[in-house]
Amino acid sequence: MKKIMLVDDEECQIVSVKTALEESYGDEYKVIPARNGAECFELLKNNELPDLILLDVMMPEMSGWEVFDKLRDNPSWKEIPVVFLTARTDETAENAGEFLGEDYIEKPVEIEELKNRIDKVLEKTNQRTA
Repeated sequence: MKKIMLVDDEECQIVSVKTALEESYGDEYKVIPARNGAECFELLKNNELPDLILLDVMMPEMSGWEVFDKLRDNPSWKEIPVVFLTARTDETAENAGEFLGEDYIEKPVEIEELKNRIDKVLEKTNQRTA
């Protein structure tokens, strides 16, 4: 079972993605919610290490870009693949998201599409580490 950390400040987004992934693909995924960057890092420090992080870009206090930078600065977390999942649809954000992270997905996303994109990233990551 793959652990997916979902970092998003919108409670409805967390509930919707977590419920959809776990009800549709519960034997494949466990979703670990984090409501902001600080909660994400607290979970990571407590050895709640996911196979992949779904990261919102627009969050108060610490943006997804800042969370991403801090992840990459830490040797224990820098190899965790990050997929940006965001409502931002501007070209600058998309280009940065695709360049920095493993993927960039605009909200709202169909759960089957999200699963396919997660699987592609995890497969690519497994090939690199094999």
